[in-house]
Amino acid sequence: MSQKVIFRHIIDSPCGKLILSSDETRLYTCDWANNPHRQLIDRKLATILNAVFVDESVGTIQKTEYQLSEYFIGRRKTFDLPIEFIGTEFQKSVWAELCNLKYGETSTYSDIACSLGLNNSVRAVANAIALNPLSIIVPCHRVIGRNNLLTGYAGGIEAKKKLLKIESSNSQ
Repeated sequence: MSQKVIFRHIIDSPCGKLILSSDETRLYTCDWANNPHRQLIDRKLATILNAVFVDESVGTIQKTEYQLSEYFIGRRKTFDLPIEFIGTEFQKSVWAELCNLKYGETSTYSDIACSLGLNNSVRAVANAIALNPLSIIVPCHRVIGRNNLLTGYAGGIEAKKKLLKIESSNSQ
């Protein structure tokens, strides 16, 4: 079986460098270059899809870059991108739930676990959120800790603060 080609392109954002990965039709990652799980996410993608990475910007990546630029200046509140989750069924269910979080609103890890009927699995839900390969597009930055505390984020707490500020400034 021949290997699938996954195109990858690094972009600068107001919150840090993002790595976009896609094939010709679907976006697989919009991930922070400084994500401590970066290599794990790439290995999983390459293994599950039997893929090799090629540094090139293709249509799906260009569309993502354009929509992200609109988001960062407050002109876009939702994304219209063909995404595909690569992960376990549990991770996919958590990531799908994140897609229900509304622009400018936050939720807690506990709320996400409860909405999935997993009241006693907050830690597992938090771990799945930490491995979200589609940051911003799948808005894990909207998940906060108890008492409105900003907790860990793959792009760093400063990036999370900036993203939440962008959304709070434009949510009217």
